[in-house]
Parts: sequence; C-alpha cells; structure tokens
Amino acid sequence: MKLRFLGCGDAFGSGGRFNTCFLVEDGNTRFLIDCGASSLIAMRKFGVDPNSIDAVVISHLHGDHFAGLVFMLIDAQLGSKRHRPLVIVGPETLAKRLSDTMECLFPGSTGMTWRFDLRIDAFEDEAEWRWGPVTVTPFRVKHFCGAPPYALRVTCGGKTVTYTGDTEWVDALVPAARDADLFIAEAFYREKQMKFHLNFETLMQHVDAIRPKHLVLTHMSRDMLDAMPAFPPGLRVTAAEDGMAIAV
Repeated sequence: MKLRFLGCGDAFGSGGRFNTCFLVEDGNTRFLIDCGASSLIAMRKFGVDPNSIDAVVISHLHGDHFAGLVFMLIDAQLGSKRHRPLVIVGPETLAKRLSDTMECLFPGSTGMTWRFDLRIDAFEDEAEWRWGPVTVTPFRVKHFCGAPPYALRVTCGGKTVTYTGDTEWVDALVPAARDADLFIAEAFYREKQMKFHLNFETLMQHVDAIRPKHLVLTHMSRDMLDAMPAFPPGLRVTAAEDGMAIAV
C-alpha cells in the first residue's frame, strides 16, 4: 500500500498547505481519505487524475475535509466527463450536507443527472464499512461539525492505516489506532489545549497505548510548523508535507 499526502494542512492554509486529502493506492485500488476544499487543485498539482479515484472516505463534515467533493463532482460531470462509478462514504448527514453545499456554490447543480454512477453511503459507529478490498471502521471522536465526527481505521491489502480526523483526545483513539501500520494524527498545537483539537504533547502521553509502527503528524498550525518539537527516541515519527508519499 502507498499513501500520498495531497494535502496535510489545517483549515487556514498554515504553511501554504492544501486542505486534508490523502490518496491511498494498493494495486488497482485507489481512493481518498478526506477531500478538503482545495483537493482538486492539489490533485492537479501532483499529477493525480481525479477520474482515477474510485472512492472517497470522509472523516467529518467541515469544509477543509469534505468541501472538495463539490469541485470534484462538478469537474467529473462538466469538465473531465467521468464515466467510471464513484463511491463516497461519510457521516450520516453527508448526502444532505453535500447537496446543500453544491447548491450554495453552484446553484442548479443538484438538478443535474449524473453521467456516472454515484453512490453515497453513511457510516454507523464502529460498524465495518466494506468496499471491495477496503474495510473502514469509524470510531466516534469529539469535534463539533454538525454531524458525527470520526477517526477512521482503514484496512487494505493486509495493512492498516488509522486517521484521527479532527478531535480532542478521546479514549476511542486507542482501539481505533492500536498497532496500526500507519497512524496519521492531528497535531494542531505543540502544548496548547484547544477544545475539539489534538495537540502533540497529549498525543505523546497516549502513544505507548497505541503502539503505531509509524506515526505521521498532520493538520498542524503555525505553532507546530514554526517550532517542531523533538520526537521521542524509539518512536518512528514523521511530520507530513504536501506531496509526501509513504510505503505502508
């Protein structure tokens, strides 16, 4: 499995980074984890054909994590003339929120008849969602966004990737990420406590219970980017960069 960080920034473009969007590839399987507002731009920049994406998995319904679906879908319909099916899965109100956002940004767009097969599914807490060789288990976290927010445990090709989404610390992150081959964790601040967001120091207090093989920090504010903390010895830690690829 290979994972590429098309975008690893926060909602405010700190460090000039694109909104959250991770491309996962394993053989002929190609899907996105989150699709923030700038994701179509990021795909163009890094040479990723949006029509090659067969599924999109959404952690929560904030614009920097799901709003790129609007531009991806409009491009698929009117620009790149997509024909292959697309599956999107996320929190239970995703279909309505996506429709509302599309109509706000592109009035009349929700009246189009899609030229391709589009399926939108909804997660159930800690219930496995399966699509071909991919299994996603959503764990409820704590982040106000008008719909259930999730950390996502994704398995494909015998490998496991867990992504925290945006959240303050919750104990559900331990079973969500325990022994993951790759643990992608929000580290918005170094030490500062902020409601609904995870900081690096809090993450380090719990990492021994999680035991990830490789920890990647993402969704970092200027506080983290300007003065990256020292990583503890014996723990494989990487700070994400836009365009960075990791073999899992």
